[in-house]
Amino acid sequence: MARYIGPKTKISRKFSEEIYGYDKYFQKRKYAPGQHGPSKRRKQPSDYAVQLMEKQKAKYIYGLLERQFEKTFKKALSKQGVTGEVLLQLLEARLDNTVYRMGFCKTRAQARQVVLHKHVLVNGKIVNIPSYSLKPNDVIEIREQSKSLELISTSLANTERKFTWLQVDPQRFTGAFLNYPNREDIPEKINEQYIVELYSK
Repeated sequence: MARYIGPKTKISRKFSEEIYGYDKYFQKRKYAPGQHGPSKRRKQPSDYAVQLMEKQKAKYIYGLLERQFEKTFKKALSKQGVTGEVLLQLLEARLDNTVYRMGFCKTRAQARQVVLHKHVLVNGKIVNIPSYSLKPNDVIEIREQSKSLELISTSLANTERKFTWLQVDPQRFTGAFLNYPNREDIPEKINEQYIVELYSK
């Protein structure tokens, strides 16, 4: 499936936020791309534009394309609870996102590759589907023959990520998805209500 492989700083500048983590180039120019720079007066965006931007931002953060994101939203809509919060919970429960959150990879893109190349086990079985939806108490681990990968060991050595819904044992290269996170525990700056309003039109 196609993925965005263009300049990441450009995307971060578009949203005036470090979408893909710390970016030294973004720090130099934290405003949207354009030949006139930040001094040019910009037109006040419409409600639709604001809602669309929020959806686009969520897609870039979690690395989904339009069809996959819409499918996830419909799934959230069919479940009990606040739709926006359920949507983010489903995105957080993706295997590639969880591998990233646990610190096995530095970025979600790396985590996606690690999953695709069959380096990850879920409950003792190889799963190579990045969008695989985890359930509470699922155990995630790196395959024995993959523990020597420099990418994984380096990431684990330099990470200090701690999330209440995850349990990680860096020495054993294992972790557990304990439960779906509460909205206040998810660090991403996403206004999920705008996304719900957009799809409700």
